[in-house]
Amino acid sequence: MGQRGEPRRVQTYDGELGAAVARAQDGDEAAFAVAYRLVQPGLLGYLRGLVGDDAEDVASDAWLEIARDLRRFRGDGAGFRGWTATIARHRALDHLRRQRVRPRPAALEQDVLELPGPHATHDQALERLSTEAALALISGLPRDQAEAVLLRVVVGLDGPAAARVLGKRPGAVRMATYRGLKRLARQLGADGVTDDAPRTLGEST
Repeated sequence: MGQRGEPRRVQTYDGELGAAVARAQDGDEAAFAVAYRLVQPGLLGYLRGLVGDDAEDVASDAWLEIARDLRRFRGDGAGFRGWTATIARHRALDHLRRQRVRPRPAALEQDVLELPGPHATHDQALERLSTEAALALISGLPRDQAEAVLLRVVVGLDGPAAARVLGKRPGAVRMATYRGLKRLARQLGADGVTDDAPRTLGEST
């Protein structure tokens, strides 16, 4: 899944986000609020896929850490989204450990496998879902596939950035994303998605 499948709004906001982060690092509280507004929807969607109804609490913990360590961040808007996703994931895993919930182990992925070309039906299937419905479906995927799809589609990270968040190789994340989207497309019937389905996942990121 290439950049074509990433939410367009996330890409558009990266320039604004990078500028806001730079100002926030100089102490501009209003700029930090702008950064929060741009990042929080996707981050919260990602956390909902990991911890369900506890996402708001985990997001609050993550933002406390983000604010505390903001001056240490180096990068642009896209890099900031990846950095915040990494922090949020650590807080989510801490939360799961406290809840004594063991995440399902990630399946081994093979980087050497060649992926077929982009399949528009997978993207179209996701774009016809509301965020709530999409997260419910994604949560039923194997954990490695669910996280890859959440980071790529909901947070809007590219493949290498998602791989850094997950601590995996880009090829493994690419394969997990492809398998996850293919499974979702099968569940939706891909071409059989009805016109009365809620609109886009990207609209709420």
